[in-house]
Amino acid sequence: MQFDPARLRDDLERLRGVEWLRHFVEENYQGDWSVIPLRASAGATHPVMMMYPAPGAEAFEDTPFLARTTYIREILRGLECELQCVRLMRLAAGSAIKEHRDHNLAAELDAVRLHVPVISNPGVDFRLNRTRVVMEPGSLWYLRLSDPHSVRNDGADARVHLVIDAIPNAWLLTMLKRAPIPQEDKAGPE
Repeated sequence: MQFDPARLRDDLERLRGVEWLRHFVEENYQGDWSVIPLRASAGATHPVMMMYPAPGAEAFEDTPFLARTTYIREILRGLECELQCVRLMRLAAGSAIKEHRDHNLAAELDAVRLHVPVISNPGVDFRLNRTRVVMEPGSLWYLRLSDPHSVRNDGADARVHLVIDAIPNAWLLTMLKRAPIPQEDKAGPE
């Protein structure tokens, strides 16, 4: 699936003035990694609980921030699977997310994280299993994040992704099977 990068940026502009919340797992990054929650555990009011689901959470609802968007809501309605947390995640210029694993994020474990780059730059270096993955704005990505991954933003501008946690169903699994497998970036593994 491919989405319109200009319309994604327009939605990001609609959220201007909303406070980005600092990611709470500070040992996983250096610099500024922050979040605007768009969909959260039902009833969550604390910012941390809006960023990530409470253990055992089964019900999710849109946050008031999602209502300010148009295209992102359209994208989410087009995903024919159960959505859990949805957020915009910003990695500021000069910041890095250290290599780590999200042990429960793999399709075979019934939890996937989808990424849609909204803003990026050539200085962003995303690594999965130490292999560089280049994600262009508007593209939709499933990455098996239970594997080791890291991100560095050596560019001059922030990198912003729409990050969608979903429960795989027949529709989503079919989409994943049809998706092309990315080739190793020219930079290759380190």
